[in-house]
Amino acid sequence: MTDYAVIDPATGETVQSYPTITDEALTAAIASADAAHSGWARSTSPADRAALIRRVSELHTERREELAKIIVREMGKPIEQALGEVDFAADIYGYYADISPDVLADEPVKLLAGEGSAVIRRSSLGVLLGIMPWNFPYYQVARFAGPNLIIGNTILLKHAPQCPESAAAIEQIFSDAGFPQGAYVNIYATNEQIETVIGDRRVQGVSLTGSERAGAAVAEIAGRNLKKVVLELGGSDPFVLLSTDDLDKVVEDAAAARLDNTGQSCNAAKRFIVIDDLYEDFVSKLTASFAATQPSDPTSDESKLGPLSSSAAADRLQDQLDRAAAQGVTVHATGERNGNYFAPVVLTDISPEADAYHEEFFGPVASVYRVESEDAAVMLANDTPFGLGSYVYTTDADQAARVADRIEAGMVFVNLVLADGVELPFGGVKRSGTGREMGRLGADEFVNKKLIRVG
Repeated sequence: MTDYAVIDPATGETVQSYPTITDEALTAAIASADAAHSGWARSTSPADRAALIRRVSELHTERREELAKIIVREMGKPIEQALGEVDFAADIYGYYADISPDVLADEPVKLLAGEGSAVIRRSSLGVLLGIMPWNFPYYQVARFAGPNLIIGNTILLKHAPQCPESAAAIEQIFSDAGFPQGAYVNIYATNEQIETVIGDRRVQGVSLTGSERAGAAVAEIAGRNLKKVVLELGGSDPFVLLSTDDLDKVVEDAAAARLDNTGQSCNAAKRFIVIDDLYEDFVSKLTASFAATQPSDPTSDESKLGPLSSSAAADRLQDQLDRAAAQGVTVHATGERNGNYFAPVVLTDISPEADAYHEEFFGPVASVYRVESEDAAVMLANDTPFGLGSYVYTTDADQAARVADRIEAGMVFVNLVLADGVELPFGGVKRSGTGREMGRLGADEFVNKKLIRVG
C-alpha cells in the first residue's frame, strides 16, 4: 500500500502508484543530504552552484512539454497553464542564478563607536526539508530549492502524494544538471516519517506550503525541535473595487484572478468587495463571464478550466456550496457539476453567520459583497483569519495608496492581477503563514547571518 499515486482527475483512472520510502531508506536520505552539505556545498562557491541552477533552468525549458503533460495527469491543470508553470519555474531558477553574486555577499555594518570593522556574513544552515503542495508542482519547488541550493543548503523534498511523477521528474533534472548525490533528494514519505525528519538533529529547517492544518502540525513539531520554519498557507484574498472607468476590464481581471488554475490558488482573488453603485453591474457581468468559461478537457489547448484536482477536492467544494445554500446564501450557478468538473459559481447575500463568510473556497467560486464606502470595504477585507494577497481597483491614486496601506496582507496588487514575478517576494500574515519566498527576500530565510566584528 502507498500514499503516492497519480490519479487522473479528469477520468478517475489510477495511472501509476509509487512505493512509500522505507525507514531505512529515509535514514540514508538524510545522511546523504547531510554529507552533501558537509562536502560538496562547503567546497563550492555560490557561482559554481549557480551554474548548476542555471542548468536546472535550461532543462525545465528543454523538457517543458513532457513536464507539463505530467501535471495535467496529476492534478488536471489545463495544458497551456501547465506549460506556463514550467516556464515560470525555469525563470525562477534563472533569476537566482543571475543574482547569486549578491546572495551571500558580506553586508558591512557602520560602527557607531570603536575602531575596526563589522560585517554580516551569510552562510548555509545545512539540510532543509521542503513539504510541497499539489496545485503548482514545479513552481513551488523552484522558489524553495533554487535560492537554497545556491546558498549551499541541501534539500530533502516531500511532494504532495498526488504528485509523485512530477516529483521524480524534478529530482531527475537536478541529477542531470550535475548536482551530486544528496544535494536534492526526493522522498515519498508518510506524515509520521516527516515528524522523524523534522526532529533529526541534522535537519536545520522546514518550509511548507499547504493547508492551515498541515502548517500548524509542522510548526508544532518544528517548535518542539527548535527548527526554523517558513509557512505559506491558505488565503481568502479580497478584491476591492471602489471605482473604475472600464468595468468590463475589471470584470475580465476579476474572472482571471479567480479562475486561474481552476480556482485552486492560495492567492487567488476569492472575496469581491464592490462599492454600492457598481455592485449590480459587477455581479451580472461576472456571472456572464463565468458562464462563458466552462470546464473542459485539460489536455486541449483551448481549455481554460479543468477538473478539480481530485474527487476529495470536488466533494469538499460541493459540501461548502450545499451548506451555503442551506444558510441563505444566493448561489448563481453557471452550469452543472460533472464528476470532478465544476462549472464556476458566484455567491451573493453572504451574511457573517454563514460558513461561507469565513471559509476559503478552493475552486471556481467567487463570493461577492456590497459595501457603501471605502472604510466599509477595508473593514470587510480585513475581516478574515487570512492575510496572503489582496487586490485594489480604483481610479484614485491617493485612495489606492491609502487602502493598500490599510489592508492586512502580505501582498497588495493595485489595478492588476496575475502579476507575480520572480523578483517579487511572496508570503502572508495572520493565518496565511510566516516568512517569504521569491525575490531577494526568498534567499534570506534559511541562512546564518553571522556577525564578524574586527577590532
